[in-house]
Amino acid sequence: MHFHYALVDDLITKEEFESRVEKKIDECGDLVDEPTAAMMVVGELGREHVKIKGLSAKSSLFSFFGKVVDKTEPKEFDRADGEKGWVATLMLGDETGTTRVVLWDQKAGAVLDTEIGEVLEVIGRHPGKSIHEIYALALRKASCEITCTAAVTGGLSTEPVELDCILLAVVPPRTFTKRDGTTGEMAEAVIGDKEGTARLVAWVPELLGELPAGTPVHITNAKPSGRGEGRDYSLDEKSTVTVTGNEISVPFTPIGKVSESGIFSVSGEIKQIQQPRSFTTRNGATSWVRNIILRDGTDEVRIVLWGDNALVPLNPGDTIEVYHATAKAGRFGGIELGVGRGSAFRVPAAGALPIVFSGTIIEGPGCTFIDDGRDRYLIEGNFTHGTEVTVTGTLTGSRIIPEMVEHCELKREEILSGIRKFRDSVLQ
Repeated sequence: MHFHYALVDDLITKEEFESRVEKKIDECGDLVDEPTAAMMVVGELGREHVKIKGLSAKSSLFSFFGKVVDKTEPKEFDRADGEKGWVATLMLGDETGTTRVVLWDQKAGAVLDTEIGEVLEVIGRHPGKSIHEIYALALRKASCEITCTAAVTGGLSTEPVELDCILLAVVPPRTFTKRDGTTGEMAEAVIGDKEGTARLVAWVPELLGELPAGTPVHITNAKPSGRGEGRDYSLDEKSTVTVTGNEISVPFTPIGKVSESGIFSVSGEIKQIQQPRSFTTRNGATSWVRNIILRDGTDEVRIVLWGDNALVPLNPGDTIEVYHATAKAGRFGGIELGVGRGSAFRVPAAGALPIVFSGTIIEGPGCTFIDDGRDRYLIEGNFTHGTEVTVTGTLTGSRIIPEMVEHCELKREEILSGIRKFRDSVLQ
């Protein structure tokens, strides 16, 4: 009874809770046991059990059932005050998804008595603003059955692994501030392999160097983070990244199988497309968003493109591939797949054409464009933002693969003409 009282201890006293449980047993003619009666009282007080996908709500406390699909052994660590602590993690799942449950100190020992496949009843809360983990306040074994149909991605192991994968998107290095106030550099990428997609963080940016998207690589000493949704790896000075000639096939999820939560890769044809819309971010910068409807056969899903992804040239009927996109319920119903930082998408080439194109280099997060004021293309390679170049190369879809690049200076008449064309397009 104490287990269930933890869910409502901010609403009623323990004595009143016990009284209500006893009354509930009497009302049911002794047809329910004490745990069942306690759950009924908790439900009447508005603290019902939720499915795992419901753990993303803003409630301060959750109760749910989950099947153990993975676990870690208790690990000792040193606290900031010098005291010793213990921590262990369980991966629990049901038919709606999976979540990581973290057990601290005395509770960490509970994993030693827990087996893969067992069902647990958990009371817990989110740590801070994170919605991808639950800190367990109480847990116990349950006798109910759960069919865990959700895919288990990532796992809990943090042992380094080797990966044969393809770079789907590579973000230029950026500077970050460490806890001690010093700065460092990091580079991010989205990778794919036969198991799906993953996020990759290189704390040594030189490991990714000038490798463009589409490059197959072999990675050693990639350390899983064991946190967040999907697979997530980090690279350090012990890691290596080697270009290979391997053919890497990344699986797609049929659009009809996409759920309201999780990370998915899909492919299909653009049915509807809206024009990009600008908005102001929280830090005052200007960014872009664009909505499209993607279909594969009779199934459809809404794709939301964020940032420079929204500015990639697209047309109805184009076939596109979306990788590592986050799913959520749309504001107006249905499911949305968000394609922003940490995601990638591309337009597969139906054929390659020779091209000579002059324009301005525009650098965005994870991609680089060349723009002449009328047309815009993605471009492979390293370029300086704002430079004017003439590119001779191959056009595949909306992407230029350069063979020769020449720096050039635009004439005053060309600049003014470009400004007038842009102005006219806005006023139309």
